[in-house]
Amino acid sequence: MAASTAAGKQRIPKVAKVKNKAPAEVQITAEQLLREAKERELELLPPPPQQKITDEEELNDYKLRKRKTFEDNIRKNRTVISNWIKYAQWEESLKEIQRARSIYERALDVDYRNITLWLKYAEMEMKNRQVNHARNIWDRAITTLPRVNQFWYKYTYMEEMLGNIAGARQVFERWMEWQPEEQAWHSYINFELRYKEVDRARTIYERFVLVHPDVKNWIKYARFEEKHGYFAHARKVYERAVEFFGDEHMDEHLYVAFAKFEENQKEFERVRVIYKYALDRISKQEAQELFKNYTIFEKKFGDRRGIEDIIVSKRRFQYEEEVKANPHNYDAWFDYLRLVESDAEAETVREVYERAIANVPPIQEKRHWKRYIYLWVNYALYEELEAKDPERTRQVYQASLELIPHKKFTFAKMWLLYAQFEIRQKNLPFARRALVLWKSYIDFEIEQEETERTRNLYRRLLQRTQHVKVWISFAQFELSSGKEGSLAKCRQIYEEANKTMRNCEEKEERLMLLESWRSFEDEFGTVSDKERVDKLMPEKVKKRRKVQADDGSDAGWEEYYDYIFPEDAANQPNLKLLAMAKLWKKQQQEKEAAEQDPDKDIDESES
Repeated sequence: MAASTAAGKQRIPKVAKVKNKAPAEVQITAEQLLREAKERELELLPPPPQQKITDEEELNDYKLRKRKTFEDNIRKNRTVISNWIKYAQWEESLKEIQRARSIYERALDVDYRNITLWLKYAEMEMKNRQVNHARNIWDRAITTLPRVNQFWYKYTYMEEMLGNIAGARQVFERWMEWQPEEQAWHSYINFELRYKEVDRARTIYERFVLVHPDVKNWIKYARFEEKHGYFAHARKVYERAVEFFGDEHMDEHLYVAFAKFEENQKEFERVRVIYKYALDRISKQEAQELFKNYTIFEKKFGDRRGIEDIIVSKRRFQYEEEVKANPHNYDAWFDYLRLVESDAEAETVREVYERAIANVPPIQEKRHWKRYIYLWVNYALYEELEAKDPERTRQVYQASLELIPHKKFTFAKMWLLYAQFEIRQKNLPFARRALVLWKSYIDFEIEQEETERTRNLYRRLLQRTQHVKVWISFAQFELSSGKEGSLAKCRQIYEEANKTMRNCEEKEERLMLLESWRSFEDEFGTVSDKERVDKLMPEKVKKRRKVQADDGSDAGWEEYYDYIFPEDAANQPNLKLLAMAKLWKKQQQEKEAAEQDPDKDIDESES
């Protein structure tokens, strides 16, 4: 009894008494406890005991328990495919292939889009040399998921390893019908080349460059032909590629590759033609590699003339970019034309001239046309002096004179140059119709006292040009005719001219007309006539405007004088405001003067 009591006392653990129950200064978190446990490996479970199976009954019992475990895992979550794969692989390890197939088929019913499932299934069949079963699985896989390239690669590889070349080719053909990525086509081509089927590979390339029409693929096709010694075929591929992409989708890499191919064939003239053709059509920014390779080629195989051609081509590209950026940059057109005139053929020069003159100034103001009209002048001079083509020269002059809006402004220089050209061609009737002899013709009719004929000549001339000197000459003719009512007719011409020139851009010419009219009224008019003209005289005002440098940047401001005509008051709403401002300024000045000299006001009031 004492012994049992002693034993009971030994079994009861002693509970340590905690003297200080206050919280510790440094608290330990659960995360820290877990981390320390992991570091000390306190949670490692001991390995399961090894089980030795000694008879068939025990094996069957083990299989039953293992299968129940797998089935329970699948039943808990059917979508976890890894459980299905582990289950099937376990059955495979026991050589239970039929059971493994059943598991894979059940898994495919759950998720037939799982790529790994198909791969493991097919690999099992191949590993166990079940070729027909594997072929069936691959066929089902590529039919169900035709965009998974991995299935096609493994299927064709299996057939090729089995020596079934025709079967592998058939699989490749089925694959190509889906127009897969580029690497798939290259795999098919390499497959055919492994068996020396060059013609079959060429056929695949023909289809490939149409499905994936990239420049690099055309180049690969041509290099394939070159590698196998079919140089004529390679050249044909390059030519077809140039035609295929056309001028709208040109790529410098295609022309560089084409030129290098011809260089390898020692066809140096062909190389030069290819480079020049491309440089004439590809923009400068997209042709850096092309310029570089062309320069290297000319340094290796060309002469000084060839290198100069490259420089000219570079400058042409520069000018092309400038005129594309701003078609109305006439200075760039002049530089471009000087370049082509010094180097190019007549047709090329004419083409550039036609492109230049097509950019008519958008505003019918003479200052915008002054630079543009010299394009026509240079064009005509080129046709006459360089091209030696009088008929085309005449056409250029006539087209320019038809284009100029003579009712708003004209260019006497153009009439004069045309007339001088016709004189050089000894074609006086054309010269008379052009200009030179208008004044002589009018003077002749005046000498013959053919007043009506002279008047008609002035009217015909005014249809061609509204120049102020023509109007003044017409008015002076009416004044000097000595006929009855000549003063009234002269005044009528001045009034008509003033009305016509209201839209004239050159305000100095309009002022010149009014000054001539005022001189006429001072001599022959009444007081009311003089006052009427005086009211039409403009006010001279100082203005400021922005100035732009040649490169288009701001160059500050400049002052200039402008004329404000009273008749334009309707179109000048600020004219009245300006007059009021001037009146106010005058009143302020008078007020300041009065404040400075008060005695003067007293004297004036007393007087």
